[in-house]
Amino acid sequence: MPSRRDFLATTALLPTLPLDSFNPQQAARSRRRGPKIGTVTYNIAKDWDIEAIIKNLTEVGMEGVELRTTHRHGVEIALTPGQRAEVRKRFDDSPVKIAGLGTVCEYQSADPASVRRNIEETKRWCQLARDVGSPGVKVRPNGLPKEVPEEKTLAQIGRALKECGDVARDQGVLIQLEVHGEGTSRLPRIRRMLDQAGNHPAVKVCWNSNQTDLLDGGFESNFRLVRDQIGQVHMRDLFLEEYPWRDLIRALHEIDFQGFCFAEIPESADPVRVLKYFRRLFLAFVT
Repeated sequence: MPSRRDFLATTALLPTLPLDSFNPQQAARSRRRGPKIGTVTYNIAKDWDIEAIIKNLTEVGMEGVELRTTHRHGVEIALTPGQRAEVRKRFDDSPVKIAGLGTVCEYQSADPASVRRNIEETKRWCQLARDVGSPGVKVRPNGLPKEVPEEKTLAQIGRALKECGDVARDQGVLIQLEVHGEGTSRLPRIRRMLDQAGNHPAVKVCWNSNQTDLLDGGFESNFRLVRDQIGQVHMRDLFLEEYPWRDLIRALHEIDFQGFCFAEIPESADPVRVLKYFRRLFLAFVT
């Protein structure tokens, strides 16, 4: 057994920090392996500017934020180079990181001009993501036009994803395809979009925790369809017993998922308190 002198000699070699610099939430985050916890600004943080996002999420203990377009934070493709640099510095200097940019870009329209506009806008979001330090850009399918054969629409979305994926790869970011929209939130269709995109390495899936995850053979079958391409996760209120949250967390652990799980929950009159509850329940699931 080592002597007290040996112990003191060993600990003397360790770096020391002033007591007032210790942040227990930050220390816990640095030790924990597994999914990271954050929030989207839609809808609970839609009225927060950047200062409020950093202040409030630091208090909550969340590690990142997906900044959804049109919200008060103002991180949009119209920002100048100087404004982009300032946004990046503010988050780089804080415990809260930009973990994604949430767009409404979509590619299912029967109008080719609309599809082209959305593709070109996505490319500009990829540039913004690189400039502000975001790892990715969220896009979405948003339904199936009734006047167009389904396979034609899925192929069209897949081609758009491939083109956007090429740009994302060149910018060093990822496209996150949200499992979204009436009909298009069905995982077998998401699988066909990814296949039509050539399973592009810069195109990932934003698992959206929809009730449709339980159709088409059930949760396990659907998760297997995209498990190797999940890049981030959106979660609704974790008290909802209609969704198999424990199955989702177990499945994420099985693939050693290290990405972000984002709270995507309704606005509240007391948002910081609600997000604290969300975080504690999330940690109870994952640990």
